Amino acid sequence: MNFFKAIFLAVIFPVVMLTAHKYYVSVTQMSYVKEKKSVQIISRIDIADLELTLQERYDKNIKMTTIDEKPMVDDYVKKYLNQKIEIKINTQDVAFEYIGKEYDNDVVVCYLEIENVDSIATIEISNTVLFDLFPKQKNVVKTKINSEVNNLIFTSEDRNQYLNFK
Repeated sequence: MNFFKAIFLAVIFPVVMLTAHKYYVSVTQMSYVKEKKSVQIISRIDIADLELTLQERYDKNIKMTTIDEKPMVDDYVKKYLNQKIEIKINTQDVAFEYIGKEYDNDVVVCYLEIENVDSIATIEISNTVLFDLFPKQKNVVKTKINSEVNNLIFTSEDRNQYLNFK
C-alpha cells in the first residue's frame, strides 16, 4: 500500500497540481442597519488580482501592501469600486462612501457605506469587480436586509441581482 502512495505522490499529484487552475472569487457583505439608516458594505478582494487590475487601468507602477504605499492607491481603489459596484435602493441609484481599506493576508478589505437610507423595499446590485481582467471571476454578495439573509453570485454572464422585500 505504501508503494502506491509513493507513486501517487511522485507522479500523479504533480500532474494534478499543474492542471489545477486558480479560482477568482471576491466576497462582499452588505448589511442594512436600520438604527443608523445605513447600508454597511465590506468587500474582500484578492490583493494580487486587484493590484494587477489597477495597474492595467490606471498606472503600471501601482504597488499595494508596501510600506511606502502611495496615497493615490486609495484614490484608484475608490474610483475602481465606484465604476464596478452599482446599487439601486427602491429603484433609485445610490452612491456609497468609500471609508477605506486594510490588508488581511492576501486580501484587501474595503469598507463602504450608503447613508440616509430610511427603508429598503427593493435593492438592485451590480458587481463586476475584476470581470474585465478575469472572465472566470465570481463575486459573492451576502446580504442581510430587513432581517432577511440572501447569498448572491455574480458572474460575467449574470451581472445584476434584484431583491424585493415588499
